[in-house]
Amino acid sequence: MTIRVLLADDQALVRAGFRSLLGRAKDIEVVGEAGTGDEAVRTARALRPDVVLMDIRMPGTDGLTATRTLVDDPGLTECRVIVLTTFETDEYVFAALRAGASGFLTKEIEPDDLRQAVRAVAAGDALLSPGATRRVIEQFAHRPAAPTETPERLDVLTAREREVTRLIATGLSNDQIAARLVISPLTAKTHVTRALAKLGARDRAQLVILAYETGLVRPATHSAQDLS
Repeated sequence: MTIRVLLADDQALVRAGFRSLLGRAKDIEVVGEAGTGDEAVRTARALRPDVVLMDIRMPGTDGLTATRTLVDDPGLTECRVIVLTTFETDEYVFAALRAGASGFLTKEIEPDDLRQAVRAVAAGDALLSPGATRRVIEQFAHRPAAPTETPERLDVLTAREREVTRLIATGLSNDQIAARLVISPLTAKTHVTRALAKLGARDRAQLVILAYETGLVRPATHSAQDLS
């Protein structure tokens, strides 16, 4: 299956660069471009891409506002947003995840990593650049911009699904979760898929948010090994 990508950046040269890099992958197709947040929303609604690479700083409607609009659009439930910026700061990470972005990367990312990032987010994985550490996720979770969720939100999960969700929130991959719980990677993936469906979460990034906002995971409970 070809992953359809929309590029949203106010600099034509940047868009051209990303188009060239992504065009080298047989499974990725750039289907459109946008130079403003408003244009990104209009184009996404028209083309229905799988992934939008969204710049934060654009004229008029910025990338974060555009991301919120896309995430809230019932006609774009399958669309995922990766926020791209030259400014990798905690506040941008917090804002991007709060807006509903599935990924956050800086524009200095290596070409192969960019292509893999698009694939990962299209597959439903949460994505943060190497510099956006688990510490940032934790700090984000303690700066709620909206009312936090009640613990009862997680009552729909089985005990194992709750544990898998907790491990996702500490930054573990499916393979790492499988190793930690002594189960197969396929079983771990099944638990993740069921947790996503039961909680109505779009992707792993939203599971991370819910884990912190419901109190399932708290930074104080992590060991130094968990955060390394």
